[in-house]
Amino acid sequence: MNVLLISTYDLGHQPFGLASPAAWLEDAGAEVACLDLAVERIDEAAVKAAGLIAFHIPMHTATRLAMEMVPKIRTINPTATLCFYGLYAPLNEAVLRELGADLILGGEYEDGLTTAYKRLLESGGSIQTEPLISTAKQAFRIPRRKTLPKLNQYAHLNMGNGETRTAGYTEASRGCKHFCRHCPVVPVYEGKFRIVAKDVVMADVRAQVEAGAQHITLGDPDFFNGPGHALPLIEQFHTQFPNITYDATIKVEHLLKYASHMETLVRTGCLFVTTAVESVDDQILDLLNKGHTRDEFVRVTKLARDAGLVLSPTFVPFLPWTTVDGYVDLLALLAELDLIGYVAPVQLSIRLLIPQGSHMLKVDGMEEFITGHDSGELSYQWRHPDPRMDQLHKDVTALVEDHQTRDAPRSETFEGLWQLANKAAGRIAPPLNIGTAATIHVPQMSEPWYCCAEPTSAQLAGL
Repeated sequence: MNVLLISTYDLGHQPFGLASPAAWLEDAGAEVACLDLAVERIDEAAVKAAGLIAFHIPMHTATRLAMEMVPKIRTINPTATLCFYGLYAPLNEAVLRELGADLILGGEYEDGLTTAYKRLLESGGSIQTEPLISTAKQAFRIPRRKTLPKLNQYAHLNMGNGETRTAGYTEASRGCKHFCRHCPVVPVYEGKFRIVAKDVVMADVRAQVEAGAQHITLGDPDFFNGPGHALPLIEQFHTQFPNITYDATIKVEHLLKYASHMETLVRTGCLFVTTAVESVDDQILDLLNKGHTRDEFVRVTKLARDAGLVLSPTFVPFLPWTTVDGYVDLLALLAELDLIGYVAPVQLSIRLLIPQGSHMLKVDGMEEFITGHDSGELSYQWRHPDPRMDQLHKDVTALVEDHQTRDAPRSETFEGLWQLANKAAGRIAPPLNIGTAATIHVPQMSEPWYCCAEPTSAQLAGL
């Protein structure tokens, strides 16, 4: 039986979420085709030939885009077993079942997908017997990328000085030990994290380097969840590939706890670290259960700068508790810390998503803001108590998307946001000190969008 694995969006990366299960399925005897709709057009022949069609949905944007594709897939092949797998699959089970999903697999999905393939091959049964969510340990296989588009078709690394580098992507762990209430990892993994064996990670990196990768994104939800695994891995990475750089995602809390290893990161080739700050309001940080404070974020920023480590902070600035003055305060703090050039503008437009199962639903008083669940947008809808904030979000989103379309400098976008925020607050914007933002050369990926952002009109049109 032929299997077709489909990705719709993976932040500009060649999808690990296709390459990894492809190895498992091929070892089980399947004929596997991979289709990445972020960079390829739909292959009707591959769709028609498949007995099992599986969408990888690791994030909100990917899920929204996959849902748009289902009617077209069903028109081409109405009889194939339809599967959705990845982090956002179990969170949206009800909606996906209504779309016709036969299989939904979350967490450590490779084993479940392989088991389902064998079951379908042997009995053809349509009733799912595999667990909706599995966090069981797996013996990971080396991902197989031979049927995926070439790395040069994906987002690249901009060094900021005119130099670009071909980028690859791998994962050294999944899940997370922490319980940040807004995070989609939490209701799936519930405090568990699973490592990918070091030899598997290194083999995957080697294959991508041989395919032309000059930089690797380590896509773990938090690379320092297991420093006993992470630190030896990057040392080996640097020993084997001394000219290859990388980036990783690490919590503010962990950057502070393991501050002595910032030098290790820099020495082993880490060009930047993405860190989920989310807010600079201590009350909100407590509600989100982030594990850090505003002052600790400021401390980490200064420690990283002293160590020569570039930080790329992420935010969820539009929350039910964020005030207009709070949004202005966020922008002012970023300017004060000389971070304008380090923050992707889309980060200043993110509005809280509340999928089914989200731990945000457990926050006291959350029900006061919620107006219902929207199956099309895959989130509980909520209304800010201050209408100015809902309007500001619309204005900010429009400005950010427009500036992204014409590749405006981050300093220009930030200036526009500063004007919008102060206008919403009912005052003339004071002069803004943009610091080094107009001249700083910050390494960044050429794909500026984000996992929790809504799909753009261009992304939807591309389908």
